[in-house]
Amino acid sequence: MTKTDLRPVKLPDDKKEAANHALAQVRTYLAEHQEASQVRVSVQGENSEPLILPREAVELLASLLAHLGAGRAVSVVPSDAELTTQQAADMLNVSRPFLIGLLEAGEIEYRTVGTHRRITASSLLEYKRQDDHRRRLVADELTQLGQEMGMN
Repeated sequence: MTKTDLRPVKLPDDKKEAANHALAQVRTYLAEHQEASQVRVSVQGENSEPLILPREAVELLASLLAHLGAGRAVSVVPSDAELTTQQAADMLNVSRPFLIGLLEAGEIEYRTVGTHRRITASSLLEYKRQDDHRRRLVADELTQLGQEMGMN
């Protein structure tokens, strides 16, 4: 299995405008060609042939450009990538010991390789999705209680 590189990419300020301009062009193209399953992209250069890209790849590119243009750092991680406990903790923005507690409590699926734990990115993202949902429910409940008590 290949090593997973989680180093985020962040554009310098002087390149954000170019990302936003490209994003506008990509979104316009996708909106005008909703039936297209592939997108033909021209590359400048000598003897360059057009690239034929799957629509899904271009949609992902649009998402990347949106984040980069907004100044956010971006990492691309395959869903089946196996992460170390430190990588997983970094992705959740928690400490490694806290993450290990989640693993041992059965909150996140993992496997062991020798003495090391490995977490698939899809398992980690599923936990994050469920945790975010639980937090939203609690926040909604607190808001409702506050309104019932007249604490706007």
